[in-house]
Amino acid sequence: MNTPIRILVVGCGNMGASHARAYHRMAEFKIVGLVSRGPESRQALSRELGGYPEYESYDEALAATRPDAVSINTYPDTHAEYVKKALAAGAHVFVEKPLANTIEECLDIQEMVRQTGKKLVIGYILRVHPAWAKFIEIAKGLGKPLVMRMNLNQQSHGATWEVHKKLMDSMSPIVDCGVHYVDVMCLMTGAQPISVSAIGARLTEELIPGMYNYGHLQVRFDDGSVGWYEAGWGPMISETAFFVKDVMGPKGCVSIVDKPGKESSDDIDSHTVTNSLRIHYSETTKEGRFAQPDEWVSTTDEPDHQGLCDLEQAFFLNAIQNGLDLSNHLEDAINSLRIVLAADESVKTGRTVFL
Repeated sequence: MNTPIRILVVGCGNMGASHARAYHRMAEFKIVGLVSRGPESRQALSRELGGYPEYESYDEALAATRPDAVSINTYPDTHAEYVKKALAAGAHVFVEKPLANTIEECLDIQEMVRQTGKKLVIGYILRVHPAWAKFIEIAKGLGKPLVMRMNLNQQSHGATWEVHKKLMDSMSPIVDCGVHYVDVMCLMTGAQPISVSAIGARLTEELIPGMYNYGHLQVRFDDGSVGWYEAGWGPMISETAFFVKDVMGPKGCVSIVDKPGKESSDDIDSHTVTNSLRIHYSETTKEGRFAQPDEWVSTTDEPDHQGLCDLEQAFFLNAIQNGLDLSNHLEDAINSLRIVLAADESVKTGRTVFL
């Protein structure tokens, strides 16, 4: 039997806990430590998983455990620094999105990956989602150009609103969540983004100066395709039409139909659940009627949020064990971040940003 990959888990909140559960269940991984600045989350996670070494300091944990791999699930403003330290220590890295706060930091990391030969996987959870893979596949068959409409608004309060405010110390909702959905748009079109326009609104004074908790971006591609993405966080955000995933092309359209009876936009499973895909075909008969009825594809057997995290870590394991070429994975992550950072610039300047 192969020696397990010794992995250090950094950040024990929502995503860190989910990824730690995946490592705990996989014989190919061995958790050598849990790291978090506050003791509550790591102590609770350690108890749940039967007891693992705990650390408050990332640097101390890295030196003490000398891991083969590091899983980084902290706030975004620490990602670039922590990734660089892990690579410099000779470890493979899984890091939650976004990879960094700036493109310059991403390019530095890209160069370190080339030099070290280590594997770097960014947590683009929709890429391992079977129903989203089907959604992307169908969209590719609708012809060109595509019109892509997507949003994820979250009416958050209590502990979730506190997490959102902490996230907004470094980035807006259209940057933090937007990387997932513009990445999907890039996969659907296979085209290059050429310009981004965006608007934003500051709906509360609980944020740091200059930050906004609602944003809407529009992106144009060089094949004529266009897409918009909308994201808002906070107790004032509407629950009406908070989940829209819809793509149109010359041959018809495909939509993710929201799961009926779902509790709220604050439910983490609602961020990835699809329930079913509705496919509409634009072809008509000589009488002007639609040539075929809409097709419904059930996806009710899709994995839940923990199941998707398990799939992400299976991909990470495969990359390490079988030497997968992840250069396109990293390039795509940088490309999607470039788009949402351009959107953030557009919000602040009121101008279209050309890429």
